[in-house]
Amino acid sequence: MNIAHTIFGVFGNATALFLFLAPSITFKRIIKSKSTEQFSGIPYPMTLLNCLLSAWYGLPFVSKDNTLVSTINGTGAVIETIYVLIFLIYAPKKEKAKIFGIFTAVLAVFATVALVSLFALHGNARKLFCGIAATVFSIIMYASPLSIMRLVIKTKSVEYMPFFLSLFVFLCGTSWFIYGLIGRDPFVAIPNGFGCALGTLQLILYVIYCGNKGEKSAENDDKSLEMRGEEKKQQVLVNGKQQEQQV
Repeated sequence: MNIAHTIFGVFGNATALFLFLAPSITFKRIIKSKSTEQFSGIPYPMTLLNCLLSAWYGLPFVSKDNTLVSTINGTGAVIETIYVLIFLIYAPKKEKAKIFGIFTAVLAVFATVALVSLFALHGNARKLFCGIAATVFSIIMYASPLSIMRLVIKTKSVEYMPFFLSLFVFLCGTSWFIYGLIGRDPFVAIPNGFGCALGTLQLILYVIYCGNKGEKSAENDDKSLEMRGEEKKQQVLVNGKQQEQQV
């Protein structure tokens, strides 16, 4: 059982690392253009809070046998902090103030949870307090793609829901869900079970609507060609009238 617990924890680390690194493409674009454009900065401090709380929960003096939870979430906290700092550098003043406020609130919430659990709580009470905090924000992090899923259903296109991102959400949620079940840890199993379910729904939507992406592009190309044809016809008519007027 301990071997299986470790195997799923290691696999969960690998898939979670992919999820944390996925936004790096977006940030390369931000750095290159020196602008955050229309990208939202809110997910990054919120994911940071989830990583900090989960890393804290995985520490030995809070919960036993969860070192792998701490390692990957500690790594994720570093990555998300870098994302937040880059966003703050290139964001407009108004957006910068908003993200900085959220970032400050995130650090304040984590500091509060850490200090209360460290000095006011002990044993199972500490684990319960930290576990509930980590679970709530893990579910919030996993729920963030719901807006994208709604967009997929509305547009009947998976253009804005990359397959591999959905796949790794499913793999990450599933591996940590099984890890939590084997370790009999509801604070790991419950939020990741939620992530597993959402990942499954994303993959189902991808299977249903993946064929519509090409069709949508083809329809747009046909419309574009039709519009160009109409523009050419109008230009011919205008040129003909101008020639008649000159004669």
